[in-house]
Amino acid sequence: MGFDWFKLDTILASVVYAVLGVVVFWISFIIIDKLTPYDLWDEIVEKQNMALGMVVAAMSLGICVIVAAAIH
Repeated sequence: MGFDWFKLDTILASVVYAVLGVVVFWISFIIIDKLTPYDLWDEIVEKQNMALGMVVAAMSLGICVIVAAAIH
């Protein structure tokens, strides 16, 4: 049983794509946060706005699906 399955270039590519996906998600979330007329963090954390939290969670999952499809 050797290390034929262990390929450093594949692992490095996976790490690079994972970091790239997180960065793209982070930038798109900041852009959406700036486009909204209120502070998302203040509304969700301080004011406990559960409805907005669910909308932001759905939006985050949508962005993640788009980023994953673009990278794939």
